Amino acid sequence: MTDAVKGPASYFPAIEKKYGRPVAEWKDLIRSSPLTRHMELVTWLKAEHGLGHGHANALVAHTLAE
Repeated sequence: MTDAVKGPASYFPAIEKKYGRPVAEWKDLIRSSPLTRHMELVTWLKAEHGLGHGHANALVAHTLAE
């Protein structure tokens, strides 16, 4: 039996399905942004790319934790 995915990564299948881009592309986009602060990046993803708050927050949290 496999463990269920927890934390920010648990949002990844829904993000890929809803926005039609792989998580790796979103993470590359976050890394290439001149912004560095968590909430700046979340706000940017929401405003410029139409992500919902939870999805943007999960992507940013997971990317910055790497």
